[in-house]
Amino acid sequence: MKLRLVALAAIALLSACSKKGLIDQGGIWVERSACPIAGIPAGTGDITLFNPSTSIAADAIDVTATITNLRVNCNEQGDQVVSTMSFDVVATRRDPTQARQVVLPYFDVVLRAGSQVSAKRLGRVGLNFAQGSYRAETRGQAVARVHRGAASLPADVQRTLTRPRKVGDASAAVDPLTDPAIRTAVANATFEHLVGFQLTEQQLRYNVTR
Repeated sequence: MKLRLVALAAIALLSACSKKGLIDQGGIWVERSACPIAGIPAGTGDITLFNPSTSIAADAIDVTATITNLRVNCNEQGDQVVSTMSFDVVATRRDPTQARQVVLPYFDVVLRAGSQVSAKRLGRVGLNFAQGSYRAETRGQAVARVHRGAASLPADVQRTLTRPRKVGDASAAVDPLTDPAIRTAVANATFEHLVGFQLTEQQLRYNVTR
């Protein structure tokens, strides 16, 4: 779940636009959103169960599942910014002979500045395979709350980032994000709301090396 701060800063500044990239005399105007950036960390959107559990051979794969169709609703009203994510979990199994329920754990985490865990919760989703069916599907949900003040840029940083720059001025050619203080302030005001399967070390290793 490690993300580069420079990339985070760019995403933070471009995550939501009120003027939709309108070109004005001072450049391209965009409006930063206080909503967390939603996503699924690399390597955690899939899970594979084996039978026997000690094997990772292809013929030992029992159940595979994927988190997909991530949908986000963000409410920026009030002091608390509320991010509600819903997602589908789609699974297939090897043996459809009997009806079966498979319960899978998932995490719901809020990251600040790309690496600081502000909150984490664990949940579970149940997949019910009907007799004779190879496939099952269910839906999950995760809710995160971020204080608006923490997700807002300091006034001086906002002024620096939004100051009109004229062509020909020496400062017009300098990206404000090259200033470590500005970059740090943007990173600290940037939150992510992430969801993924709560994997064991073996399961994560399988995902990243298969």
